[in-house]
Amino acid sequence: MDEAQSFITWEPTMWGPLIAILILLCFSAFFSGSETALTAANRAKLHGMGDGGASRALKLKEDSERLIGGILLGNNLANILATSLATALFTVMFGESGVAVATLVMTLLVLIFAEVMPKTYAIINPERMASLVALPIGMVVRVLAPVVNVVRLIVRLTLRLFGVATDPEAQIMAHEEIAEAITLHASEGTVEKDDRDRLLAALDLKLRTVEEVMIHRRNIEMIDADSPPEEILTACLRSPHTRIPVFKGEPENIVGIIHAKDLLRAVDKLTRGTTGGLDNLAELNIMEVVMEPWFVPDTTTLDDQMRAFLRRHSHFALVVDEYGALQGLVTLEDILEEIVGDITDETDVQVEGLERTTDGSYLIDGSMTIRDLNRAADWQLPDEEANTVAGLVIHEAQTIPTTGQVFSLHGFRFEVLERERNRLTRLRIRPL
Repeated sequence: MDEAQSFITWEPTMWGPLIAILILLCFSAFFSGSETALTAANRAKLHGMGDGGASRALKLKEDSERLIGGILLGNNLANILATSLATALFTVMFGESGVAVATLVMTLLVLIFAEVMPKTYAIINPERMASLVALPIGMVVRVLAPVVNVVRLIVRLTLRLFGVATDPEAQIMAHEEIAEAITLHASEGTVEKDDRDRLLAALDLKLRTVEEVMIHRRNIEMIDADSPPEEILTACLRSPHTRIPVFKGEPENIVGIIHAKDLLRAVDKLTRGTTGGLDNLAELNIMEVVMEPWFVPDTTTLDDQMRAFLRRHSHFALVVDEYGALQGLVTLEDILEEIVGDITDETDVQVEGLERTTDGSYLIDGSMTIRDLNRAADWQLPDEEANTVAGLVIHEAQTIPTTGQVFSLHGFRFEVLERERNRLTRLRIRPL
């Protein structure tokens, strides 16, 4: 009976270490929750909160390596000191078995009350908690900064010995972070496919050039400035386009852009209220009606070109290469269509570029862009080397295929159905 009673020893002086252990566990929980809150807090939401705590949290997140280093240093100091005190206390209380008891008790206490519980709360309310802890954590980080800097130096030197390059300034680009978040939410079903496509397309405007969306010069409808006025008027009335390039001598020599409204005003001025009536149409000088053409390089990004359209209050530009040769034309509508999809009205000519068959394959117009195909079929065909589906096949085949040839490219089967001269006009594609 005496031996059983002496198994546990308790003295009034043990209250001090016990209270210290509890206080250190509270510090550990504070550091753990703060780490999770400041790491998980959304910058946009913090910025929207607008209070002092949120501003301090944003400032702390600017140097994440220093922030995490300071928090981890404080957290480890609290955990190690609490564990050491617990080991000493339980050794006095339980004798030789005190180390095992201290390990078991401290593991449970740290896991439940200093790790899981504060981190769970921080995950549920990251911005609110980050705003609350920003001030004390900022003070801790400043106090521990010299030690953290030494630790960072040792870590980098050690990693460098193993060939691991460290760049503390390297941060993910903002648009990449947003794109990854959109893709993640789309995969989880919280963002619809159409919304995902539009948002990602808007982000990609900085990465794509007008060359990728322009109408090729082969498909541009033009008017010869030397044509009779009657023919010019007829061509404008038959065209579905409001603005048409005007050339002199050869199609490469664009001298102006005719706007249907400007032409109508000029015709009205010549014919209305005059004795000659429509006979005066022969006096029409097309060069007095056309607007000055605007030429842009084919390397201009879509984002820059859209901003230029808005600045100039113009919707139409001709695209030239580095030698000044005409490559095509681009409009504001072409850029907007890259975001929202095809924009059609009652004058647009409908072109069927994609048709799904009963066997799961797709009949594709060769001039259809790879980007449009990927969006429509939710595929991931590469568009780095070619803009159109036909261009991709020609690039991969390193030749111009003949009708009936079949290729297996990037996990898809491409069959050439129709060819006109050197152009692939119709293909059949299906996943392998």
